[in-house]
Amino acid sequence: MASAAALPDARMLGVVAAGGIIGSLGRWLVGLALPHPAGGFPWSTFLVNVTGALAMGLLVAYLVDRPGAHRLLRPFVGVGVLGGWTTFSALAVDAVQLAAGKHVQLALLYVAATFLVGTLAVAAGIVGGRKVWPGP
Repeated sequence: MASAAALPDARMLGVVAAGGIIGSLGRWLVGLALPHPAGGFPWSTFLVNVTGALAMGLLVAYLVDRPGAHRLLRPFVGVGVLGGWTTFSALAVDAVQLAAGKHVQLALLYVAATFLVGTLAVAAGIVGGRKVWPGP
């Protein structure tokens, strides 16, 4: 059992929860807007994971150069919003379902593309963010 000193304060819990609500609802809406048929490329999950990676890169660029940023910004955006927005579990389910449906090549392409494009998106977010928000 964690000690009382190790527990986050109510404001921290509140901002993470609020961010999670925003991110999760946004991801759900993207899934409704971009449904994919069985055996089709899961564009909605790909889109949220890549845009989440880009946003995380932007957040890192902003926070690294601003060590005095508000203490609730990272938990709200990084853990809450982006944690709710992105989804590794849906990526894994989509890949397994594609492979089980005899679409193994598409499953491998999907996983590789998500990893590659997501990694490039984080890098682009960091580089772009440092141009938009140059350090002090």
